Amino acid sequence: MDLFKKCYEFTRADEIKALGMYPYFRPIEENEGPVVQIEGRKIVMAGSNNYLGLTAHPKVKEAALKAIEKYGTGCSGSRYLTGTLDLHIELEEKMAKFFGKESVLLYSTGYQTAQGIIPTLVQRGEYVVSDRDNHACIVAGNLMARGATADLLRYKHNDMNDLERVLQKIPKDTPKLIVSDGVFSTGGEIVDLPRLVALAKEHNARLLVDDAHSVGVIGKGGRGTASEFDLVDEVDMTMGTFSKTFASLGGFVAADAKIIDYIKHHSPALIFSASPTPSSVAAAMAALEILEAEPERVSQLVNNAEYVRKGLREAGFTLIEGRTGIVPVIVGDDGLAFQMWRKLYDAGVFVNVFISPGVPQGRQMMRTSYMATHEEEHLDFIIDTFKKVGSELGLV
Repeated sequence: MDLFKKCYEFTRADEIKALGMYPYFRPIEENEGPVVQIEGRKIVMAGSNNYLGLTAHPKVKEAALKAIEKYGTGCSGSRYLTGTLDLHIELEEKMAKFFGKESVLLYSTGYQTAQGIIPTLVQRGEYVVSDRDNHACIVAGNLMARGATADLLRYKHNDMNDLERVLQKIPKDTPKLIVSDGVFSTGGEIVDLPRLVALAKEHNARLLVDDAHSVGVIGKGGRGTASEFDLVDEVDMTMGTFSKTFASLGGFVAADAKIIDYIKHHSPALIFSASPTPSSVAAAMAALEILEAEPERVSQLVNNAEYVRKGLREAGFTLIEGRTGIVPVIVGDDGLAFQMWRKLYDAGVFVNVFISPGVPQGRQMMRTSYMATHEEEHLDFIIDTFKKVGSELGLV
């Protein structure tokens, strides 16, 4: 059988394209934050992870340009060899101070970060214990660890009773790492961190929290999940990305200095990857400085999301409830989800479509997300458009 047979037999995307309802890989021609241009039209963006609206901030753009002028466009090597700039060190030190940890290590992408941490730390005869709804980067890191003969166990989504059941299967003196999203990327729920920390202590486990959708959203001054629950000293490692709140590209992990030093000298994802580009690092650093100087952006983001959440709830939509920047609207059917996306798009609102098997059957959704820079007129337009389309499709 030909290896490529599966490729030529894959027709699902073509079928949706033929119906005119394909929602993916739409090129954005101009990006002003809350409003973008796609196919020559101005569209209100309700699907971006640009939570604080900093991708178009003048200070962030200026920092990126100045870094290119000073350092060029790339580092041409890994951090381990010729790819470390003073910029990398400066951002790591500022991030460590921001998160209240001894040390931080940068990775070239957020997705790569989990693959750089989990299989590096969890080895033969040791366990990684993971929430079933963790982000795909964590799943990939888990599988890499298991491929290296570590043991992998999963527990029901944000279900601490099931986590306890799973942990009871593992001998207490066996090294183990519990991994969870802080804010889950699909539904926007916040992990039950106090119970998670208590179980980690009880079962002698270490804890890694992915704050990709938490930083700039929850916690004191947007410092993430551990800060939200006053558990900074109890969470062993926090990882995240620069592609959301920090308006750039890259990833990071914050932990004790000895842990970071071990990862630096043993992580293939770091040692064999080109380091983050100067412009990416400078942009992330500028975004961090803005976040620290303007913490009111965090409040504005949460207020904007709650404004839409309230409006959609009152209209009769079924939501996954939360208090983050993510507001998922349940549709419950693949075909209906594509139809709703197309109608919203034609009416001038861009959202993200989540269908099976990416979400369970019955949980197909319009995943909307918000920015601190959305104005009330944008939010009202989103709510009104959802009402109109939802009525047309019989959802409300």
